[in-house]
Amino acid sequence: MKAASLKEIKEELNVKSPNELLNICLHFAKFKKENKELLTYLLFEANNENNYIEEVKLDIKSQFETLNHTSYYLAQKSVRKVLKNCKKHIRYSKKTQTEIEILIYFCAQLLEISQFYSHNTSLLIIYSKQIEMVRKKINTLHEDLQYDYNLMLEDIEYVDGER
Repeated sequence: MKAASLKEIKEELNVKSPNELLNICLHFAKFKKENKELLTYLLFEANNENNYIEEVKLDIKSQFETLNHTSYYLAQKSVRKVLKNCKKHIRYSKKTQTEIEILIYFCAQLLEISQFYSHNTSLLIIYSKQIEMVRKKINTLHEDLQYDYNLMLEDIEYVDGER
């Protein structure tokens, strides 16, 4: 079965009644956890982005607290899982400021655990790529916001083993 284009889906959704749309959304939410999470964000959290960011930060913190420290490999794998989760939450929001705040918080948490893994270059590469991504996103914002976020970025800067 070939999937319909977004335009075709939009046209078909315009034809449906509100009750049919409700049933479609509920059916859609049953298939994947991500669909249900996205609907939860859109219905309950999109109106209050600050609370959403704080909830995501708490989730990131709890994931870092339960990080598998038994080996470099498992720590790296766990960090990538946390980053994947961060990216998922960023995709839900689609707001640059949310993305910047979540990634800065992720990098700060990664720096805290990287003290244990200071010789693990793969964790440092993950960190540096996220910092680079944050810098690019900051440059797209208004000057006042750029200044504020650059200050936040300076607080978590990691240069040659020094914080």
